[in-house]
Amino acid sequence: MTGIRASAGLMAALGLACAFAWHIAVGPKVIPLGTVADAFLSYDDMVFDHVVVRELRLPRALMAVAVGAALSVAGALMQGVTRNPLADPGLLGLLAGASFAVVLGAFTGLSGPAAIPALAALGALGAAVIVWSLASAVPGGATPMTLVLAGAAVTAFLAALTAILLLLDEMSFDSLRVWLTGSLTGQPGQAGVWAAAWLLLGLVVALGAARQVTALAMGDDAATGLGVDVRQLRLAILLSVVALTAAAVALAGPMAFVGLVIPHIVRLIVGHDYRVIVPGAALAGAIFMLLADIAARMLLAPVEISTGLITALLGAPFFIWLVRARL
Repeated sequence: MTGIRASAGLMAALGLACAFAWHIAVGPKVIPLGTVADAFLSYDDMVFDHVVVRELRLPRALMAVAVGAALSVAGALMQGVTRNPLADPGLLGLLAGASFAVVLGAFTGLSGPAAIPALAALGALGAAVIVWSLASAVPGGATPMTLVLAGAAVTAFLAALTAILLLLDEMSFDSLRVWLTGSLTGQPGQAGVWAAAWLLLGLVVALGAARQVTALAMGDDAATGLGVDVRQLRLAILLSVVALTAAAVALAGPMAFVGLVIPHIVRLIVGHDYRVIVPGAALAGAIFMLLADIAARMLLAPVEISTGLITALLGAPFFIWLVRARL
């Protein structure tokens, strides 16, 4: 099993390198891989292709890697801690909460680089608390089905509030309309630096808690018997999931189904040890997002569609299959 995991890790790392290089090379103008390499090894700001690679395509590729890794790790943690195969930042309302908070912040004038990921974190946390409270209040408690239903209700409500804010000032929020579909077209700038800090925080906590998440996935009693402080662990995972979701939303808006699909694929390959699942989900999520963004740019070229639409088109059939298989 160790050899299989090592081979899978090596293949994932190579796949990420290939997807990253391909992502930078393709676009409205295809740039040869040799020119891509030259843009890093011997950059010349007088060469147009070098400028395109360094100033436009490299930041976008890095955003795709960050967003894919963040949402995939967040989904893996949520599924492990709740023992809910349908747990995902999108399905449980965190993406909608983060998006609404960012739009509300822009509406009230709180839209600085540092404020965007902080607002997204507050929105994700608020939505998570509301969804869990609603699901726990019904007979039978917070089951996978009640959590998904509560998440759908909260998502619809927050989406309606977000639409109202956008309609109140259509001119000012025109750029946010594209962002709300899940887009990697924007330049991260200073907001990207702050989002990277939130991403780093979430990943550090996730990696540190991975062993205990494996124990918790077997049940609260089993985890307690192994010396795990279940309450403290859940709080740590909540912090990690909120931070990762905030970073992803701050960079690219809500990307649906990434956190649902990738963890299940990773578990099929590496098993149920979260010390392997967490880094595996980060690698696989980054690859998935790079490929989805390539598809968004190339399927209807020269017209570009939002990457979030591609992830939804790929993830929705998987969600339907998962519901039929598990519930």
